[in-house]
Amino acid sequence: MSSPKKTTTEPHVVKEEVIASGKWVKLEKTTYVDPSGSTRIWETAKRTTRVASTAADGVGIIALLKRTLHRDSVVMVKQFRPPMGCYTLEFPAGLIDENESAEAAALRELKEETGYKGEVVGNTPVTCLDPGLSNCTTQIVIVHINGDDVENINPTQQLGKYKFVEVILLPLDEFQQKIDELLQKEKIVVDSKVYIYAMGMSQAFFKPRELPVLKQ
Repeated sequence: MSSPKKTTTEPHVVKEEVIASGKWVKLEKTTYVDPSGSTRIWETAKRTTRVASTAADGVGIIALLKRTLHRDSVVMVKQFRPPMGCYTLEFPAGLIDENESAEAAALRELKEETGYKGEVVGNTPVTCLDPGLSNCTTQIVIVHINGDDVENINPTQQLGKYKFVEVILLPLDEFQQKIDELLQKEKIVVDSKVYIYAMGMSQAFFKPRELPVLKQ
């Protein structure tokens, strides 16, 4: 005798109410129905800057600097983040402007934060950042930079008055190692996307033989 099937409900949001709102961020009380059919409450942080014409809130840029007689390097940015209370190591990133594509935003933000001019070679679909806390989304855009180009030999940042960003170049084939060395020397927190990418690069460069299919 088979046991009776459990009745499930398609989870959905019922309503969203603003609790508090600032210039850049707002806090909402989200009323939703869970799979059991129960009505529940969630506290959700949202950006106030999201525009209807963009698929994601912002972009992150994996920028690879390619130069003759040099190893490929990943272009990183170090900046003080008030919510963390310390410096962070991140990919260049920024919000997408109204009626702007992710690719255009990536090239603009890369130029502003690092001074480099690059070429888009790929991007991800829209991805979430911290779905237990916020509805913030991003697209990761991969950019190649011709380091031999005269514009990229001595790049000049185009930062606003109150934006302070230090550019750091880390070799791609030692990416995780160099990040770990930086963590030993400085009080700095690494963005999770950066470290996941670094771990992936380490696997690709040094541990392909650990894959079961290659051990046979």
